[in-house]
Amino acid sequence: MFPRIPWKDVCWTNSTFLISTLVLTLTAVPWYLWHFGLSWFQGILFLLFFIATGLSITLGYHRLFSHFSFRASWPVKLFTLLFGAAAFENSALSWSADHRRHHKFVDDEGDPYNINKGFFHAHMGWIMFKVRTATVENVPDLLRDRLVMWQHNNYVSIAVGVSFLLPALIGYAWGGWEVALGSLLIAGVARVVFVQHMTFFINSLCHTLGSRPYSSRCTARDSALMAVFTFGEGYHNFHHEFQYDYRNGVKPWQFDPTKWSIWLLEKVGLAAQLRRVPTERIMLAEIAEKQRQMDQRLAEGKFTLPAQWGVRLQTAQQQLHHAVEIWEQKKTEYTRCMEQKWEESRQKVAALKQEMELASERLRTAIEHWQEEHRLAQAALV
Repeated sequence: MFPRIPWKDVCWTNSTFLISTLVLTLTAVPWYLWHFGLSWFQGILFLLFFIATGLSITLGYHRLFSHFSFRASWPVKLFTLLFGAAAFENSALSWSADHRRHHKFVDDEGDPYNINKGFFHAHMGWIMFKVRTATVENVPDLLRDRLVMWQHNNYVSIAVGVSFLLPALIGYAWGGWEVALGSLLIAGVARVVFVQHMTFFINSLCHTLGSRPYSSRCTARDSALMAVFTFGEGYHNFHHEFQYDYRNGVKPWQFDPTKWSIWLLEKVGLAAQLRRVPTERIMLAEIAEKQRQMDQRLAEGKFTLPAQWGVRLQTAQQQLHHAVEIWEQKKTEYTRCMEQKWEESRQKVAALKQEMELASERLRTAIEHWQEEHRLAQAALV
């Protein structure tokens, strides 16, 4: 039976969990709903846990720990580590190591979820089969993070506690064993399945369907539809071209709840140093990619341009290159100016420090003189 499956390479722990949670979602959850129905409490609990675990993956595991797109205070890090574990997608350390390897070797042999090995492999096959050796040598920054290492060393207990025990306990406190069972199945098991496949679709569908407005150097694609189901992660072509930007949906109208959450965290003082790609670089990438696609279509003979349009195209290309040169020149001048201002500021700080040291010395001498005079006055009275 199933002779083509490499049984010796099956990762039984991962495969059993993925299959059993899916089976329970398709059987036990409908059974519960048939007998007990769905209350508003369980619906809200599912939604809250879905948002908490989903954002912990996209905001925490992905943009914070994997790409260091912003700095976060320890409460934010702790929250995303707790509820990120509840998604059962491994520890933040291992997840980030795999993801950084994906960006480094995208579409090549070193890519853990290489789409060229098939849709199923990119979606979840790479988790179910022992197709790689897990290493964490590419996350030295996370190895030095005590919170990350605490989560890594206690991952299973945290995941079980937050993902299954917590919703069951909340349900029991609300309405007894009946509600506890429903909370476990709906906000626990079913929610895990939804969040996991939300993440898996980024590795599979967002490398298969969609547009490539910024770069065609890899298979990553932008999909507004997938962004709706993945907290804004669907703008995957932009992310692969500008992976350190805290935004995926960079346009104001693009749906990216993760970006908005990071922005709000900054406003309330829980996040800082949000990394943004300059608008000019994004525009240049878009223009260059459109030009490349048009050149390719011309070369393939899919359409031809009238002679006058050829001249216009050549003129436009020259103007583009000229604009790029000016932009690079201005950027260099700005950098040089900022370096000069920094040197001037450093000199001013050094001079101010010297003045403060001199003033401090004068104050110390004055205090010593006052103390001596006070001592002599006391001696004269005696």
